[in-house]
Amino acid sequence: MSSTTTVSTTSTGTEPATIRMPRYHTSLVENRAFVPPKDFEFPAGLKQVPINPQGPTEVPVQTALDYSKDDIPEPLGPYEHVDCASRADPEKRALLSAIPKHKDMTPNIGTEVWGLQLSQLTNQQKNELAPWAAERGVLVFRGQDFVDQGREWLKEYGSYFGRLHVHQWGVHPKDTPELTVVFRDSDKGSYFDNQKEGQLNTVAWHTDMSYEINPPCTTFLSSLAGPECGGDTLYLNAMTAYDRLSPVMQKFLETLEALHSGTRQNLLSGKTNLARRPGIDTVHPVIRKHPVTGRKAIWVNPEYTTKIIGMRKPESDMLLNFLFDHLHKGLDFQTRVAWEDGTVVVYDNRMVQHSVTLDYGLGNGVKRHLVRVTPQGETPSLS
Repeated sequence: MSSTTTVSTTSTGTEPATIRMPRYHTSLVENRAFVPPKDFEFPAGLKQVPINPQGPTEVPVQTALDYSKDDIPEPLGPYEHVDCASRADPEKRALLSAIPKHKDMTPNIGTEVWGLQLSQLTNQQKNELAPWAAERGVLVFRGQDFVDQGREWLKEYGSYFGRLHVHQWGVHPKDTPELTVVFRDSDKGSYFDNQKEGQLNTVAWHTDMSYEINPPCTTFLSSLAGPECGGDTLYLNAMTAYDRLSPVMQKFLETLEALHSGTRQNLLSGKTNLARRPGIDTVHPVIRKHPVTGRKAIWVNPEYTTKIIGMRKPESDMLLNFLFDHLHKGLDFQTRVAWEDGTVVVYDNRMVQHSVTLDYGLGNGVKRHLVRVTPQGETPSLS
């Protein structure tokens, strides 16, 4: 636990940036004097590991591998994705007939569902879940036993929707890099706190890992623990945002490509997390189309998109800022999810953007823990 390694945080430049930190990273910060409170609870789905008084100890998770300098995996390569939505009944009769109650959260995005366990879905119902998530953007399932099924079951379930993503630096339960743990707890803050340090608010709109060659598609985010109030997740419908643009602007944007940077995120995460592999920068179209529904969506976000290809910086900044402003001011195509025990949110990462809200105080055992199952989809395109 106390040994250290040098890890690269970028794949570009003449000399990679390096960080020295423990090989097994169990926390957001080094806290050599930390003593867990007597009522400290380990979230469901995470395996307790021994507390190390000489190293990071705040969160009970470990990396599964020793990511030494000579053993950093390569960036995730491309793969051919076939969306299970292509096998769905367009009317979704198998799925919708099994739901006792559901209600749209807004006209443009979000549907809340009660009385159906995701864990019990048949393959045909899973096929129909994928296009429903694409059409509504966000599906909020309440009272679920999803995370209670265990890590191997979650991996198998998620793999039905696509190859599971392994985050380049995100925390995961021991021996299960295919699951990502999203957390902020105690009084130590998180990557998100570092990300928004010095800002006027904590909103950070993005689509998950848009810098990957195959970014995520139908994604499952499940609550493990949360504050009594606050910590909601905001979602916006990038399809409706595209539809609102003039035909002239739509046609223009469809000719453009943008650079999405994972290198930048790796450098920022270096304060807190151990890099597993170098970050990559990938060029994607500014507008993408869903492979099954055919709807188009704006595919740029302020967290990862750095420039428009072929434009000078002032031109690129002007256009990106226009698109970001359009997306983020569109309250009539946004919604927010308040987390409860047993809540699972299914969202189509290709068609929506989201942001956590860090509006709750830390300390006194307050924590916000979620686990994400993240299948990868197709390479973004307009075809």
